[in-house]
Amino acid sequence: MTPNAAPTSSGPSRRSFLASSAAVTAAVAGGMPLLAACGGSEGGSRDGTTSGKAADKLLPAFVASTVAKPDLPSRNGSAAGFTAKVDIAALATSVPDKLGTGAPFKIMSPFWGSPPKAGCAYYEAVDAAAGTKVTWQNQDGNTYGQKLGAVLASSSLPDMVVVPGWELVGKISNAVTAKFMDLGPYLAGDKVKKYPNLAAIPSDAWRMSIFGGALRGIPMPTATANWIAPLYREDVFDKKGYAVPESPEEFMNWAKDATSSKAKVWACGDMTWSAWNIFGVRGSGTIGWDIGSDGKLTYRIEQPEYLEALEWVRKLFEAGVVHPDDKARSGDVGQRFTAGQILVWNTNVADWYGKTAEQAQSNPDLRIQAMDIFGADGGDPRLYASQPATIWSLIRKGASKQTVENALAAANFAAAPYGTKERMLVDYGVEGTHYTVKDGVPVKNDLGNSEVLNAWVMLAAPAAYYAHPDFPDVARGQVEWQQRMGAFMKKTSTYGMNIVEPSRYANLSSQFEQLEIDYVRGNKKLSDVQQAISTWKSSGGDKLRDWYKELIDKNGSGN
Repeated sequence: MTPNAAPTSSGPSRRSFLASSAAVTAAVAGGMPLLAACGGSEGGSRDGTTSGKAADKLLPAFVASTVAKPDLPSRNGSAAGFTAKVDIAALATSVPDKLGTGAPFKIMSPFWGSPPKAGCAYYEAVDAAAGTKVTWQNQDGNTYGQKLGAVLASSSLPDMVVVPGWELVGKISNAVTAKFMDLGPYLAGDKVKKYPNLAAIPSDAWRMSIFGGALRGIPMPTATANWIAPLYREDVFDKKGYAVPESPEEFMNWAKDATSSKAKVWACGDMTWSAWNIFGVRGSGTIGWDIGSDGKLTYRIEQPEYLEALEWVRKLFEAGVVHPDDKARSGDVGQRFTAGQILVWNTNVADWYGKTAEQAQSNPDLRIQAMDIFGADGGDPRLYASQPATIWSLIRKGASKQTVENALAAANFAAAPYGTKERMLVDYGVEGTHYTVKDGVPVKNDLGNSEVLNAWVMLAAPAAYYAHPDFPDVARGQVEWQQRMGAFMKKTSTYGMNIVEPSRYANLSSQFEQLEIDYVRGNKKLSDVQQAISTWKSSGGDKLRDWYKELIDKNGSGN
């Protein structure tokens, strides 16, 4: 039972990867930071973070779900895996009583694709089961930040708003504290037990849901193990006798051998996101800060590995092994991959299933695998754990008690675990109307494909899992890949912290993504990147470092 994938854009961008993750899969939380309070409260500063003992007082009690036991339990920060067929008659019930009263409320959420019409059979069925009456205000996920900023700046908010972590920049980050209510009176401690599916969300995900000293977000937990994978065409590798590369040098040599512009085959697309992992570069956002073995606090762009990773990708472009459309950032890289025009695609590991299912009828010989990430020297990689939550649904301040309780009822329904009637309804709709089950495999019909899309799955999610009854080997492959890669993960000093930076630093690092895109394509020089790093330091980077150092000194380190 896996939600539908978002459309894939050409060329790596932080938003496209994160959006794909949001719409494709729920994930699992990892370790727990030992941090104390810092930052705002209802009436105080909105900058900083709240963790440790101060956060413990705000968190919902954790009550693990016992509905279904995975074939592949979570390990090393991976998702769990289910490989059995679906038995509709054996599905458990996780919401025995309707918690909603049917009072209407509005939800604004990002959406990728064409939203179904209001009152469609899917929305009516889920509302009826949850006891809710939701009016969806779905917005284009690709431009969601613009709409979100405008709405948060206005005096009129929908009752519930979904806020992705990649949009928590600038004034939006501070507006979360100003505009959304403290859910502690409804969820803190044992209060959450009224909503058992929310109680089963891992505590680290809830810890990441504290904004401005209060529990404001309902989280979509994420796997802390790596989710950006170099997917490769295993069928082509086997046919051609290619060995899977195990170092940057081997990859370059293989790429030159595999590329034939005459045959319209190139080795890969833009490999920047895999390069970060290969060379041990910390991720974007607050995870980019870390205290090294030398005791110094540095940001990701200050790592020597940052330039090394970019230089390796640039050499791939210069060698002509990257598809020309990837260089131009045009077209659909996923389609190039399935067409055999590129043989390696670094993307969300969830796309492994998406493309396998998409091509099952038209290209049954297609086989995909995920390449294990190697280190810069061909040895073990140095990987960094992802944050345990990246998307939240929040309820506006001033909402009535009835609205809050109905919104929580909806979130509780959306967070139903695998193996339940509620999860089946959220992910597939109504049997006979939106899908049929044949040999234990649920298959959506045309109505299901047009209505059962990425709406309800954005409100909340259970701990991460992969379950593909039609392609169980893919679910196994995804989990086992994450388990292998998770063994090499470390946490940064800011792991597990939901940090709101001072607004004066909001756009400090905004130019680097485009600069990285330009540099690897040969449109900028190394000196341009070096100058940007120098400018970052003098324009506020060094002061922001002092701010982070004080925050970590007060709170302790996340690793």
